[in-house]
Amino acid sequence: MLSQHPIECPNALLHNAAQYAPARTAIVNATSTIAMESACLAQKAGLVEPVLVGDKSIISGLAKDMDWDLSKVEIHHAADEEEAAKKSVQLARSGKVNAIMKGQIHTDVFMKAIVNRETGLRTGRRLSHAFYMSVPGSDRTMIITDAAVNIAPDLETKKAIIQNSVEMMHALGTRKPKVAILSATEEVNPQMPSSTDAATLTEWAKEEVLEAFVFGPMALDNAISPEAAHIKGIDNPVAGKADILVVPNIETGNAMFKQLVYCDSACAAGIVLGASVPIVLTSRADPPAARLASMALAAIVAHIT
Repeated sequence: MLSQHPIECPNALLHNAAQYAPARTAIVNATSTIAMESACLAQKAGLVEPVLVGDKSIISGLAKDMDWDLSKVEIHHAADEEEAAKKSVQLARSGKVNAIMKGQIHTDVFMKAIVNRETGLRTGRRLSHAFYMSVPGSDRTMIITDAAVNIAPDLETKKAIIQNSVEMMHALGTRKPKVAILSATEEVNPQMPSSTDAATLTEWAKEEVLEAFVFGPMALDNAISPEAAHIKGIDNPVAGKADILVVPNIETGNAMFKQLVYCDSACAAGIVLGASVPIVLTSRADPPAARLASMALAAIVAHIT
């Protein structure tokens, strides 16, 4: 970490989530200390009602080590991660949980159960990932999308990414979010596909995304700095005030969110959108504050969708 400031879960996000009843959340293969600590932390914060899925003996042993009383916590035994994924998805399909969190399970196994066309959680819209970013000492927050699921999104995928993130901002209370479609320039350049995509998406959004301001192409400085936008003469509600940053590819989004985390101690709350329930994709490298924030975000979205 270049920044020595501790990562903090944003209070505004916790207060927002507190207005809803705890979301029943399946912890998929809850057989690791990190998964169990995350679930326990979120339960104590009143964000979730955890439903633990995985090897019952391992879960019970971990809970004992943590002094976590599971007498009132629902547990579904699963012999391995594949069975845990299938059981968790079925719980969501049947309405018995309204959010899912990745536990001790390989991402490909986890996502395979979710995207299965017959037994998964598809809704007809493409899945996308969104990071809700907050920085200590600043009231400003923004979403970076997609930095985890779609590698090189085409136009149709970018449309879904925009729609998913706008709906998430609506759930968070922003009535007309400002969406910046990023490129390396504010000019359309035929040799830079991200800029031509951005121009196409801007025109598309005028008819299809009425509850948001959508504009591009925009370089990052023009999207987040009013001064930079003013100097370059960009006159648009999004200029310098973006709530959502739509990145051209996963490399850009991944580098951007990690730069904020490791250089500025940003808290990155991340969920997958576009499925029938919000999905929390945790990482072993995530600090407790980020895991708590991710579950708060999922709890908010779960009660709106």
